Amino acid sequence: CTDDRQHLSLYSSTLHYLLNMKFLAIIFLAPAASAFTSVQSSRSPTTTQSALHASRRDVLASATASMLAIPSVVNAAAAVQDSLQIEEFLRTGIDAGGTMGVSSQAGKSRPQTGVVFRDGTDVLQSKKGDVSAEILVGTKAEPKSVLISFTAPYKLETGSVYDVECRDQKTGDGAFLAVTEKANGKSLEELDSSFFMKRLFDPTGRFSFYGAPTDIKVKKSSMIDGNNRMLEVSFSNLSQSTNAEIPRTALIVATIPKGTDNAVMLVASANASRWKKGADVASKTIADSFSAIPSPQTNMKLRVKDRSNGASIDF
Repeated sequence: CTDDRQHLSLYSSTLHYLLNMKFLAIIFLAPAASAFTSVQSSRSPTTTQSALHASRRDVLASATASMLAIPSVVNAAAAVQDSLQIEEFLRTGIDAGGTMGVSSQAGKSRPQTGVVFRDGTDVLQSKKGDVSAEILVGTKAEPKSVLISFTAPYKLETGSVYDVECRDQKTGDGAFLAVTEKANGKSLEELDSSFFMKRLFDPTGRFSFYGAPTDIKVKKSSMIDGNNRMLEVSFSNLSQSTNAEIPRTALIVATIPKGTDNAVMLVASANASRWKKGADVASKTIADSFSAIPSPQTNMKLRVKDRSNGASIDF
């Protein structure tokens, strides 16, 4: 009858439209198509007109629901594309899908650099590139406040995955702050190089944020002015997309502020090719500007800056 042809035409148009929305439509329309076939095959000559119309309404409702569900799958695919691409980020400082925005950082825990900020303070950078911050080291029972400063020609990064870090988004060159575990009374000269590497290359460390580094080698290690330890380290990161190794070199300067038992480190790094073209000189300049000294003593209680948008936590 005419009504039958109209309903069949409507279903056919709906199916054709959804099929044009790529193969996802097929997945969701399968149940609807199956239901329609079942209705047609099981219908007897005595099926009433109202029952037939009800069955068709069910089929169209299923098709419509399938169409509405498709954006969820498309959004899920887009979320997968938001994952960070190691090779591109290390080279340029920018994710393949854009800068390290909220979508790129979703699901990523902040690397464990050992940096703990004092409550009521912020990381600052002047127009000349001078960076300053106040951090806490030591233990909960005996916290110590330390003022750190350095000068870098790169922009200070902000966001949930950063502590104190500056990066050149065009080249991927950068510098960041890190704090080691307790030195247990040992001097910088007495500490093995692996002591400093643990914080940086630990599975939760800054250089492990995009995957476990390989070929880690300490190329140089020496004391500077009796108060600082400087190390040059080479390593490689694996690209997520190609599994190709990306060589990188880092210059680390570490010091143990007077009256504390933790080494505070500044790490400047660049990919190996740029290191040979002048990035090593820039990194040395940054390292030479580094300072970490005890904060002036006051009567104010030392509290940890809560970074979960809640109240301050007693250290």
